[in-house]
Amino acid sequence: MEKLTIQEQDAMLAVWKTGEGNVKSFMEAMTPPVPPYTTVASTIKNLEKKGYLHSRLVGNAYLYAPAISEEAYKQKFMGSVVKDYFENSYKELVSFFAQKNKISADELREIIGLIEGKK
Repeated sequence: MEKLTIQEQDAMLAVWKTGEGNVKSFMEAMTPPVPPYTTVASTIKNLEKKGYLHSRLVGNAYLYAPAISEEAYKQKFMGSVVKDYFENSYKELVSFFAQKNKISADELREIIGLIEGKK
């Protein structure tokens, strides 16, 4: 699985939000500013070539659907971020965000509650 560019990530977020759809429906789900139609259409085609989307012809238009779930993508690439930048330690990742004041004590307590709830 190839890592997505920022433009591809934006398009995939719209695809995951929409489910099956055409380029126009994905554009409607994108956060402004939305690139021109031709740019989004090209990005969608690239995502299909990379194996992130399936397409089917309906009439004279293509409908696209995700070939990979958002969860599977997050799992693959968050794991590589943790491995490459945080010594393969999720503790180091959380510590980094805590030190940068990007996560609050309340959020950490909520995370602990989630972890303890899984035992």
